[in-house]
Amino acid sequence: MPGVQRRLIAREGGEVARATSLVRYAPGVLFPEHTHALGEEILVLDGDLHDESGHFGPGTYLKNPPGSAHTPGSDGGCTLFVKLRLLDPADTGSEFVDTARTPWRPGLVPGLQVMSLASWGTQHTALVRWAPGTHFQAHQHWGGEEIFVIDGVFEDEHGRYPKGHWLRSPHGSVHRPFSTEGCTILVKTGHLRG
Repeated sequence: MPGVQRRLIAREGGEVARATSLVRYAPGVLFPEHTHALGEEILVLDGDLHDESGHFGPGTYLKNPPGSAHTPGSDGGCTLFVKLRLLDPADTGSEFVDTARTPWRPGLVPGLQVMSLASWGTQHTALVRWAPGTHFQAHQHWGGEEIFVIDGVFEDEHGRYPKGHWLRSPHGSVHRPFSTEGCTILVKTGHLRG
């Protein structure tokens, strides 16, 4: 619709598809009410988003469960990272996390901090903050992993991924991640088995 732009990152299927996108709302846009048959996850990257549940600023994570409906809009404009149709049909819980006010917890290695955003069955979504010079051991991705780099530079043995990069590691893949400069990433795991 006018005032809404989408940059498709990944898509599996036709018009109704599992999809990962960047979405930009112009100021004053109100999107028509719509239903998410298999759910939606949103991270507000900048600006303001609102719907019937409230107003959400930069850094807010939202999980709209399968079968939910809303009428989103933006007063001042916004940019969103959006994942569609990637939730388990039995996952009926909503999540609203203000990441600016939620505490970080220590990660599995020194230099890592983790903020859990949503978890159901094998699926987990979290923010992970890497201090400069942090290295993680080689590990296998059961159910796959997707990463969106929010800031800094994420790295592994395959390359360097600055802010705005998106990576998908399939079920069973292995890598050894690190960050020389430090970074913050959004991570979703356990949802790519099918």
